[in-house]
Amino acid sequence: MAQFGIDMMNLIKRCGLTNLLMCVALLGAVILTLLSFTAKAQEAGGQDVPLAEKIESLKKDLIALNRDLFVLEEDLLFPSSTQVAVYLAVDVGHYFRLDAVELKIDDKTVANHLYTDRQVEALKRGGVQRLYIGNLNQGEHELTAFYIGMGPEERPYKRAVTLRFNKDSDAKAVQLDITDSGAAQQPEFHGQEL
Repeated sequence: MAQFGIDMMNLIKRCGLTNLLMCVALLGAVILTLLSFTAKAQEAGGQDVPLAEKIESLKKDLIALNRDLFVLEEDLLFPSSTQVAVYLAVDVGHYFRLDAVELKIDDKTVANHLYTDRQVEALKRGGVQRLYIGNLNQGEHELTAFYIGMGPEERPYKRAVTLRFNKDSDAKAVQLDITDSGAAQQPEFHGQEL
């Protein structure tokens, strides 16, 4: 059974990025077939217990293979030499209510996000959102984030933060922070490389 998983991983690696979707479709078809066999084995009232156990074992192997396929897909789509990830963290509540974020890298819009009340509450409780993951060439880049929401005294509020960073051969992570400033009674927006 383990050899089946290794053989499937080798096949998937040989498929390459262009045929990755076909491999995913094939994996889905195999899983559906197994679920069908499992249902038939359960209908039989468990009379063929060894078959049911084999199918259950095969399902576990396929789930592990699916996880490995996801990791492989991430590696193929976003190799560490070109990978850039942008995260958002929020520590506000009194002076700013976040409604939307627009993210630009090198004057090209790469992400937009509108927030629900539940998402804003999750961010306030310490959650961190991955706004963007993509590929960038090595060199100097400029990231600009536009924040839209309600500011002090329930007035519409739009601010931007710009961060210049240098992309080298390693993966790059950037975190955008929104915090309350009690002294200025205003929100503050920052960006930092991780």
